[in-house]
Amino acid sequence: MSLQLGAIDPIAFSLGGLSVHWYGVIIASAVLLAIFLGTNESEKRGIKGDDIIDMMLWALPISIIGARIYYVIFEWRYYIQHPAEIIAIWNGGIAIYGGLIAGGLTVYWFTKKRGLPFWLVLDIAAPSVIIAQAIGRWGNFVNQEAHGEATTKAFLEGIHIPDFIVNNMNIEGVYYQPTFLYESLWNVLGFILLLILRRRKNLLKRGEVALSYVLWYSFGRFFIEGLRTDSLMLAQTIRVSQLLSILLFVGAILLWIYRRKKYPENPYYLTGAEFAQKN
Repeated sequence: MSLQLGAIDPIAFSLGGLSVHWYGVIIASAVLLAIFLGTNESEKRGIKGDDIIDMMLWALPISIIGARIYYVIFEWRYYIQHPAEIIAIWNGGIAIYGGLIAGGLTVYWFTKKRGLPFWLVLDIAAPSVIIAQAIGRWGNFVNQEAHGEATTKAFLEGIHIPDFIVNNMNIEGVYYQPTFLYESLWNVLGFILLLILRRRKNLLKRGEVALSYVLWYSFGRFFIEGLRTDSLMLAQTIRVSQLLSILLFVGAILLWIYRRKKYPENPYYLTGAEFAQKN
């Protein structure tokens, strides 16, 4: 992809023959913040920070691999012709839903192995995950990817976004909708909302912080995905992320109702540090 004058160089710096991409720097920063927030909250809920760090050491690489595999599967026609690029994750091309699925399965396995409450750990992680997603979208910005349809410079200036964003949305002479920004802002709002809801006494039961994350993210992603031009497609007509967003949104509501009726004794999120047997 050729970059226009004023666009951001995707290479942050070079060490000898190794080029360090902004994409990687941004993702790494998001991960470090997520670990800090997760370990800080876990201590308040009676779970050792070391357990969270150990879990992240498993979940992070598996999530990245899952996100890449998910993306490659739906772009297989391209990668079968360019197999050497399958591992070129520094050029972008990961699907967050693939990462969430792989990460969620890893968390389930880890919590069962360590005897930790699965839903409580998800509740602890949810705000950390969504703010990491918000930061990670800026990696897409630097790579000039995950954007929307063509628009005009006047439109971008009219919505009062900074000039450096406007300039980087100029790709090969065409301005595009900054959908990365829309999703990043949506995730920041979700982060704030989850923190507020999580601190309300007798409001959310164990597991419902995580389900609130699923509801918020899938709702926003459905609409933002409809603006993008690089969506992974199913049968050439269905946007995979929109379909999955619908399934996750409906599934989260049904699971919320089921858990409230089936396990009314489940503790509220702020209830001490004791582990519920049914979580």
